[in-house]
Amino acid sequence: MRLGDGAVRFGGAGQPIVLLHGLMGRATTWWRVAQWLTSYGDVVGLDARGHGRSPHSLPAATEDFAADVAELVERLDAGPAVVIGHSMGGLHALTLAATRPELVRAVVVEDYAPDLRGRTVETWRGHFESWPQPFTSLAHVREFFGDTGDYFAECFEERADGYHLIADLENLYAIASEWGRREYWSYVDKVDCPLLVVEAGDTVMPAGQQAELAERAGGKHLVVDGAGHVVHDSAPEEYRGAVEAFLSGALGR
Repeated sequence: MRLGDGAVRFGGAGQPIVLLHGLMGRATTWWRVAQWLTSYGDVVGLDARGHGRSPHSLPAATEDFAADVAELVERLDAGPAVVIGHSMGGLHALTLAATRPELVRAVVVEDYAPDLRGRTVETWRGHFESWPQPFTSLAHVREFFGDTGDYFAECFEERADGYHLIADLENLYAIASEWGRREYWSYVDKVDCPLLVVEAGDTVMPAGQQAELAERAGGKHLVVDGAGHVVHDSAPEEYRGAVEAFLSGALGR
C-alpha cells in the first residue's frame, strides 16, 4: 500500500521497520524480505530521492537522504525504527543513526563500506549504457539480469516503446559521485545502537571495511560465502537467518 512521499507499507504491526534500497533500486525490491519481516513489526519501504516514486528533488547530499528517512519515521509516530539498508541504503541508515539516534532502535547494513573515495562513476557508465534499453518485456529484463532479474524487474516501467529504468542514469551518477569524494567513518563512530553488518562473499566493496565498520560501531559482522552484492536476493535463506537472529536479540524476543 502506497503511503505517499515514495513510501510503501508492506504489512505487519507494532515496531516500525524501515527498508532502504540501494542505488538504482526502489522500495518494492524488498517485497520478498518484507513478507517474513512483518512478523517483527510494521514494515515500510522508502523510495530514495531520484528513485521510484519519490517526490523529493535532486541534487542532494547523503544527509538529505537521511533526513527523508527521519521524516518518514516521525510520520509513522510509533517510536524508534529498525532501519535495514542495502548498499546506498546502508549508508543512509548509518547516517540517520548517527545524526538522529532517537529515531533508530537498530540497524542492519547489507554490503556497504564507508570509504569509496577514488571510485568514479566512469567505471560503471559503460556497463549501464550497454543495456539494451528499452527492454521488450519484463521477461526480457529478467533474462538479461539473470540471478538478479527479479530484483531489476521492480526497477523498470513500461513506456510507449518498451521497458525503461525508472531512475534517470544521470541522477544516479550524480548521487554516486559524492561517494567518490567523501568518507563516512565519522558517522560510523557515532552509531550507538545494535548493528548487524551483512557482507557479500563476492562483495563489490573494498576489502576489510565492513569488518571494521562493525567493530568501530560495536556491532556484529557476517560474511555470506558465495553471495553477490544483493545478499537478500542471492542468498535469501542465509540473509533471513542472520537478520531474524539479530532482530530477536535487538527487540528482546
